[in-house]
Amino acid sequence: MIPVLLADDETLIRSAMAALLDLEDDLEVITHVDSGEELLSAWRARVADDEAVAVAVIDLQMPGLDGIETAIEILSLSPGAGILIVTSHGRPGYLKKALTAGVRGFLPKTASAATLAEVIRTVHGGGRHVDPQLAAEAISAGDSMLTAREADVLEFAIDGASVDEIAKRAHLSAGTARNYLSSAMAKLGASNRYEAALKAREHGWI
Repeated sequence: MIPVLLADDETLIRSAMAALLDLEDDLEVITHVDSGEELLSAWRARVADDEAVAVAVIDLQMPGLDGIETAIEILSLSPGAGILIVTSHGRPGYLKKALTAGVRGFLPKTASAATLAEVIRTVHGGGRHVDPQLAAEAISAGDSMLTAREADVLEFAIDGASVDEIAKRAHLSAGTARNYLSSAMAKLGASNRYEAALKAREHGWI
């Protein structure tokens, strides 16, 4: 059996993934939680008990530690651990950062349950799987100068949202969102957040 630990702050999606994976004969969902911090606690407990290394299936965007930050922490505890990032925000910059961190799987949430199960098996066996479309986009986009959080706030700014609305969508305080927006605007040489978002979109970074 391949032990699986899930983290996704969207309860319905997380519960559905857990139920579908539990239908597979060779997969066992050990726990499913709604934050990176909780996943780390569960992972540390397994390491302390010397349990078999599991596969972590992690949502990219969560309040607190995001998926890539959580992956980095897990890999510091268990180098070479099998980690699969699932996301509805498949930006090239995120993919590159995830692969650089040591994540071996990157999959959009539009993937089928059968594909998700197969990728978990691949990652558990030491292989790598990246969604082909995301891989192609990452190659063509070039390296992003934006951090993951800067890309987050710019993506939410593309429709002209206010700072308060951007902060709410990104699970940040208004002050923190404003700081990320200012930093992104400076990097992109933009006079306002909407212009910065358009430039980032043109580069394929959001």
